[in-house]
Amino acid sequence: QVQLVESGGGLVQVGGSLRLSCAASGRTFSSYAMGWFRQAPGKEREFVAAISSSGGRTNYVDSVKGRFSISRDNAKNTVYLQMNSLKPEDTAVYCCAARVAIATIWAPTRRMEYSYWGQGTQVTVSS
Repeated sequence: QVQLVESGGGLVQVGGSLRLSCAASGRTFSSYAMGWFRQAPGKEREFVAAISSSGGRTNYVDSVKGRFSISRDNAKNTVYLQMNSLKPEDTAVYCCAARVAIATIWAPTRRMEYSYWGQGTQVTVSS
């Protein structure tokens, strides 16, 4: 069982930056692939970024490539999402997710592949 707690959301102007954090409980964080998803009002939850258990593989949705960066610190049981050049369309509740890795370079992109979810943190980008 893994518990995930996100932090770092808030209100930011267009072009600004935020760094989200997701702290995980448990001693086996380094065995988990981690992902970030977001859900805007009236829309489906969508994949944003993922990182393999080793940190050696990352995946991003096309709309955030070049602006967002996912990373992890296994010593701190934490995964991060650095978000730069934010746009109004990035406004959403951002959730992190975890799944026991099936390979050290596996960075899943589909919701169904994840077993554990955090409650989410709100990100609002104002114009």
